[in-house]
Amino acid sequence: MAEIRLGIGTSHAPQLSTPPEEWGQRARADHRNPALAYRGEDYDFEQLRDLRGAAFAAECDPELWQKRHTASRAAIDELGRITRDAGLDVLVVVSSDHKETFTDELLPQFAVYWGDTVAHEPFTQEDLDAMPPGLAIAEVANVPRESTTRRCHGELALHLIKQTSRAGFDPGASRELPAGKYRDHGIPHGWGFVLQQVLGGGADIPAVVPVFVNTFWEPNPPSARRCYDFGVALGAAIRSFPGALRVGLVASGGLSHFVIDEDLDRQFLQALVTKDADFLAGLPDEVLRSGTSELRNWTVVAGALAESPLRARVVEYQPCYRSEAGTGCGMGFVAWQDAEPGQER
Repeated sequence: MAEIRLGIGTSHAPQLSTPPEEWGQRARADHRNPALAYRGEDYDFEQLRDLRGAAFAAECDPELWQKRHTASRAAIDELGRITRDAGLDVLVVVSSDHKETFTDELLPQFAVYWGDTVAHEPFTQEDLDAMPPGLAIAEVANVPRESTTRRCHGELALHLIKQTSRAGFDPGASRELPAGKYRDHGIPHGWGFVLQQVLGGGADIPAVVPVFVNTFWEPNPPSARRCYDFGVALGAAIRSFPGALRVGLVASGGLSHFVIDEDLDRQFLQALVTKDADFLAGLPDEVLRSGTSELRNWTVVAGALAESPLRARVVEYQPCYRSEAGTGCGMGFVAWQDAEPGQER
C-alpha cells in the first residue's frame, strides 16, 4: 500500500521571488485596489490605512524587507532539502488556480489532473508585459526557461478521483488541462512555484499529482469544513492505493494576503501543529477571501494528514509587509514529518 511519508506547506507569493527593494511595485497595486479584504470587510487603501492607523510604516524599512526575504528564502531551501531527503516517488500538490487554467466556463470546487505528463511552459514576452505591476518580475521564477514536460502519476491520480468520489465528493477529472489564460495547457504558478523554487526545477523531481481547489472564485468556493473533509478523504485514498508508493503532500499558497493578519496566521499555524480540526474546519467564509482564501489548500492537506503520525513543525513565519496600511503577505513554511524521539505523536 502507499505510504504518506511527508507533508509540506509553503507560501508562493510574488514577494518571495522579487528583490526586496522592488516590493513597492506590488504596493502600487494595493493603492489602486478598491476591495482590500480584511476580517470580513472590504476597504480601499486609504480606508485600510486609517483603520489600522498607518501602523506598519516601520515594516517598510529596506533592511527589514531584506531580512524577511532572506529568512523566507532560507525556509524555501529547507523545505526543498526536507523533500529531497524523504526519497519520495510522488508529490500530491494541492493549490489554487487563479483562473489561469479553469475559467467561468467551468469552475470545479476540487479537481484532480490524471494525465501521465503535464506541460510546464515559460511565459511569452507578451504575457509578461500584460501582467499587473510587480508580477512579471516574480512569475518568471515559477516557470522553466524552455518548454518542459513534467512527470505525473496518472494511476494514483485516477485512484484518488474514484476513491474521493466514493467518499461523497465530486472532484473534476482532467486528463488534459484547458488551454487557460496563457493558451499553453500548462500547470499554473501554484504548482510551478513548488517545482521550480522549492525543488529546483531539475529532471529529478518526483512525479506529481496536481489537485486544484477553487479557493478564490464565486459562486462555489468550498467551505473550510468541506476542504478539511475532502482532505480526510484524499488522505484515505492515498493510503488505500495498492502500489508501494512513498507519497508526499504539498499545500501551496497563503497565508493571509493581500492584507496581512498576523493573529490569524499564527492561530492557523498553531492549529496545524496541534491538529486542531475544529479551528481549521471552522474558519468562516468571510475570512477566507482574497489571497487569504488559499488557507483552504493547507486545510485540505491538514485533513489528509489528520490520521497520520506525521507532526507539523513551523519552519518559518515572516509577515512581509509592503505598505504602511499593512498590505503584503504572511509567509508560512511548514513541514509534517515523523515525530522526533520523545516528541508526542
